[in-house]
Amino acid sequence: MKLYNSLSPLMTIATGGRMLNFGYWSDSAKTPLEAQRMLCAVVGELAELASARIVIDVGSGLGAPAAYWKSCYKSLDVACVNINFSQLQDSKDARASLVSATSTALPFASGSVDRVVALESAQHFRPLERFVHESARVLAAGGLLVIAIPVLKLQKKRKRLLQFLSLGILSVTWSSEHYAPEYVESAIKGAGLSIEACRYIGPHVYGPLADYYLENRENLKPRILAAYPVYLEKMLYRSILKMKQLSDRGDIEYILLKARKTQTR
Repeated sequence: MKLYNSLSPLMTIATGGRMLNFGYWSDSAKTPLEAQRMLCAVVGELAELASARIVIDVGSGLGAPAAYWKSCYKSLDVACVNINFSQLQDSKDARASLVSATSTALPFASGSVDRVVALESAQHFRPLERFVHESARVLAAGGLLVIAIPVLKLQKKRKRLLQFLSLGILSVTWSSEHYAPEYVESAIKGAGLSIEACRYIGPHVYGPLADYYLENRENLKPRILAAYPVYLEKMLYRSILKMKQLSDRGDIEYILLKARKTQTR
C-alpha cells in the first residue's frame, strides 16, 4: 500500500488531473485527462446512471470519477468506498459520501443501492468473488454492477505472470491480482447476477496511452523528475513500451462488464 501510494501520483503528474485510470482513447480524446473523462462517461452510460439514485463507487481513488458523475447526473447520490485512507482523505472534492471500508465487506444494507461501480479498481480486490457477492447483496432488484478492469489473456498462469511482471513499474499500479476475463465473468455469474454486456476495449486503452507518452516524453519528463528519481522515469518508459507490445499481441485486454440483479437475494 505504501509503495502504491508513493507511485500513484505519477498518473496525476502526467495528466494534470485527479483521476487514476488508463482512460478510453476515442477520436475526441487527445490527452490523458480527456481519455480518463471519456472512460468515466462510457462507464456512466453503461451503468445507466441517468436512471439511478444511489451509487457505490468501490475503490474510488481520489474521488474524481464520483465528482464527474455528480456533475453529469444532478440527482445522483454517490458513496466513495475506499480501503486506502490516504486517498479517501484526499477526496474532499468528490461531492460524495466518503466511506472507509473494504470491497469484500460493504457497510450497506441489503438491497439498498441501485448501482455498484468498480472503475479500474477490481483488479485489486481479493477475493473477487466476495466483492461480487457483496455487490449482489447490497443491490436492489434490477440494480447493476459495472466493472471496468484490465485483464490478462495469456492462457498459462505462470507465463502470464512472468510476462506481466516485465511491465516493471506498471505492475505496481496494476498489482494484487491478475485476473483473466473468463474468471471475472465466472465470479459474476456465480453470485447470481446476469451479464448483459461485456466489451473488450483494450485497443482504445493501452496503445493510445503508450503512444501519447512516447510522443510527449520530453515534455512530461521534467514534471516526473521533479518528484521522482531518473531511474524511475526510465523504468516507466520501458514499461510503457512493454505494455504496448503486450497489447498489440493481445496478451492484455481491458473489459467493461455490466451485470444485473434480476431477483432479491
